[in-house]
This record gives sequence, structure tokens and C-alpha cells, in this order.
Amino acid sequence: MSAPTENRPWHVVAGTLANAGCDVVIGLPSDEPGLMDAAADVPGLRVLGVRDQRAGACAAIGHAAVSGRPAVLAVTSGPSFANALTGLLEASSLGAPVVVVTTRVPALGIGRGGFQHTDQAAMAAPLAKWSFLVEDPRQLTWALRRAVHLAVNGAPGVVLVEIADEVLRAPAPEQRPAPPVRRLRFAADAEEVRRAAALLAAARRPLVVAGGGCKPASAGPAVRHVAELLGAPVFTTAAGRGVLDEEHPLSCGLVGLYTTPPADRLLAEADVVLAIGSRLEETARMGWDGLDEKTLVHVDVDPAVFLSALEPEVALLGDAATVAGQLAAVLEADPPGATGAIAARRGEIAAVRAEMRARHTPAGTGGPDLTVAQALRLLQRSVTRDATLVQENGLHDMWGYHHPVVSVGDGARVITPGEQTMVGFGLPAAVGAALADRSRRTVLVCGDGAFEMGLAALPTAVELGLGLTVLVLDNGGYGWPRFVRAEEGAPDALTRFTAPSHTDAAVRALGGSTARCATPAELAAALDEAAKAHTEGRTTVITVPVRDDDVPVGVRRVFEAAAHTETFA
Repeated sequence: MSAPTENRPWHVVAGTLANAGCDVVIGLPSDEPGLMDAAADVPGLRVLGVRDQRAGACAAIGHAAVSGRPAVLAVTSGPSFANALTGLLEASSLGAPVVVVTTRVPALGIGRGGFQHTDQAAMAAPLAKWSFLVEDPRQLTWALRRAVHLAVNGAPGVVLVEIADEVLRAPAPEQRPAPPVRRLRFAADAEEVRRAAALLAAARRPLVVAGGGCKPASAGPAVRHVAELLGAPVFTTAAGRGVLDEEHPLSCGLVGLYTTPPADRLLAEADVVLAIGSRLEETARMGWDGLDEKTLVHVDVDPAVFLSALEPEVALLGDAATVAGQLAAVLEADPPGATGAIAARRGEIAAVRAEMRARHTPAGTGGPDLTVAQALRLLQRSVTRDATLVQENGLHDMWGYHHPVVSVGDGARVITPGEQTMVGFGLPAAVGAALADRSRRTVLVCGDGAFEMGLAALPTAVELGLGLTVLVLDNGGYGWPRFVRAEEGAPDALTRFTAPSHTDAAVRALGGSTARCATPAELAAALDEAAKAHTEGRTTVITVPVRDDDVPVGVRRVFEAAAHTETFA
């Protein structure tokens, strides 16, 4: 007689993950009933079947970003695991809490040509926070709960649990009730907080950078309060976007590569920088004049972050919201003395914001030519500032990282690739995000090459009736390498597609709608139709042809600065 369903090993796995706080299992069905099948029987767990493990990993990122809970990716040894690695590399880069559960082939086959055996731990070692092989049923629930704990605590990230075939064929361990795994919050050293607050209070031009680590900590209100006490401009990284409403009078958009002039002046003039929940990766530092010479106060939950990109004057180890609250308390108790200077600083920031709007707010919809900035502005007007915005990182869609071309509220969910910027990230990430919260619009902005590469996620979106809206900026190939080659005077034929696109036909075959828009009026009409399709659960893909010279202002700024340095160094 077979064991009761609730005591079979896979049901113990699914139940343990649900008890620990996970709410979704993503993957492809295995040959034999496995974790996805068991999860379908567990209250509180949803199952998301995808067509591609790479897409599954990206969907896990999107789901975790919107739900705030760790996502589970179910794979098996061999090609299934290897195919997921590109998405897991992006998850690691972003600090997304993803629990990978996989199988290991029978021990007797290891070293003897066992079917689909591969050294999964070695393959995942550069990107996983922790990996463990369960070889005894008594280790099973412990390993899974520890995996969830490590996925969400410290710097969130990818963890790997391999379950040996022998464990899955042995009697299942007893599953006992257990509380959800909690995200731990801890404060920074009080003396170091006082030292940091003194540096910030004495600064002539303090500046705040909020990163993606502020989101799981719900640090937005605390970060805003610190900035208001200091009268400091607030920039975010791409991953941190949405921490502060971008219409707040201290918000100056994104930092580094995505900074919109003239806000780069504020970066260059800052004397003390408070970075909260950011590793200050390369894109955050691009085009930031004099950053190495500034006094840095760095806040993070991971001590390994400090002294990686830059050495801080003060390193505050702790939860982003908790530490920001500590700083605010010290600043309130001993306010910065020069209130007139703070008022003058607010005036400077207001002037910069006004100039940003004047220079970079897209023109109205009356003209015949549709620029990328206009297209993005029309999209936002249709879906509102509180939609879930999923982005790729191709050349033209990087316009969407620039405020005020796009302006997001603190109720929005913004999902971007990390420093790996894998092509094809956007569509599967949008699927995971939309599944996590069906109450809001989920929109994707991407290039034509990225959309084609992520197309395997489209049937899943249709099956779930997610009603995605996709804006494809079509330059007939790969825009970023084409731009870089043009800057270097190199041939670009390989960056151009010559075969006709098949994506519209695929969308229509799956019951979705398509439109190709070359004017503002056409796009406005297509977006109206997309809003109706969303209410019916149908996906809409709108393609806008773009010119090679419609290059985001941040890219031009960084490349022109590099060219000037090379010429006059």
C-alpha cells in the first residue's frame, strides 16, 4: 500500500516550503510526479508551469519582486538545471530570493555515466548563497527551511537544495507544523550611527542613493524622512526605483548611467553620499564625476558589500529601514543647524527638477513623428504611475529609466534586470509579476530582439489570462551593439535582422492582439484597445519602429564624457 499523500516525500517538500512562507512553485513537469504535482495539492501554494527553465527563473524574480516572498524554482538534474542558470545568474545579481529545488541521480550512477548527472552544486557555486545535498530523509525539512531563511535574510539571493533520488524513494519524514520563516531586522551600532549622522548633518551638499535593498525592508518612508531632514536630493538605482515617489520634491531620478541631465550636477557637487541598500555597481557609478573623492556613508545588511566598489567613511551594518530610522532619530534630536542652507538646497533641487522637466518631458501628441520618449509617456498615461513596470536593458528601452520621461509612484512595482542584463528577461519576469498581483496592470517595455528571445513565456501568459501590455521598440535587430559599433566605426551588419519577424503571428495565434504604431495618434488608440484587452485577460503587443539615433540621454552623456576623456587625457 502506498503512503498517504500528505506523507510522500514531495508532499513533505511542498508542505515545508508553504509553511516556511513560499507561495509559488515554478517549473516544467518532470517525468514522474514531483514537486509541482505535490504543490498543487497544498493550500497556499500556486503552481506556474512554464515552457522553458530559463524563463522560469526570470518568472521567479518577477513574482518575488511583487509578492515580497521567496519563489521556488523546481528543476531536475542535467539540462533542466543548466538551462535555468542564466536566469539564476540574473536573480543572484538582483538579490532576488529564489529557492531552487532539484533532484540528484541515483548514487550508483554517479561516475558511471548516470543519465543526466551533472555537478549542480559546482555549476551554481558562483551565484548561490548556499547549496545543500539532502542524502538522508531526516535532513529534508531542516534543509528546506534553512534554504528559505538564507534566501530572505542577509543579502537576499539564490539558494540550492538537491534531493537525492534515494531520499525520494524512501519513507517520508514526519512533517510537523512550523511557523513561517521571518525576515530578520537588526540595527547598526549606535556609536557608528551617531558618527554617520554627524557627517551628514555637517555636509554642505549631502545626497542619498537608495538601492534595491530598500524594497524588501520597506525602507521607503524612513529613507524619505532622512532626506527631508537633510534637504538632500534622492537618487535611486534601477533596482531601487519606486522606493520614493518620483514626483516628491527631493526625487531626482536614477543614478549613474540613467541620470537625466542636469541632475548629474547634483551628483558631481555632493560632498557626503548616503547609500542605502545598494552595492553601488558599475552602472550606478557610470558618469558620476568625482565619486571616489566623496565621503561615503554606506548602509547594507551584508558586510561583504562594504569596500567592494568603494571604501566608506562609515559602514552601517543593518536593515535598511531600521538604520534609516536610527539616522533620522539622531538627526531629529540634533538637527542640522543651517536651516537657511537646507531651504536654499531645496531650492536648487527644485530648479534642477524644473529644468529636467523642461528639457526632457516629451512633447505633445500632435506631431507626426513618434519618438521613444513620446511612446513611453503615452504608455504611462494609459497604465498610470502605479502599474507594475517591467523593463529590459536594451538601447532604446533605456529611455524608460529616465525621469521625467517615465515617472513612477511609490506604489508602483518596477522590475529590471541586474548587472548581468540578460536579453529576454522581461517577458517571463512580467508573467511572474502579473501572477503575483492581478489587481494592477503589468506592462513590459523591451526591444524586438529581447521580445523574440523571451517569447517562450507568451503561452504561459495566455494560459493564465494575465492581460499583459507589451511595448516593443523595434529597431530591426540589436540596438546596443549597433550603437557601440557605430561609436567605434565598426561594421554593424550582424546587428540587423534580415528575416521577417514572426512575433506578431505568434501573438495572434495565441489569441492576443497586435498593433504597429508610427504616430502618437496610432499609439494612443492602440493603448485604449490594450486597456480593454487587459480587462478580458488578453495580451496586447504594440510595436513602435524606432530610429537608430533615438538614443537615451544618459547613454549619450556617458559616451560623450568617455570620448572627451580619451581625447584630452
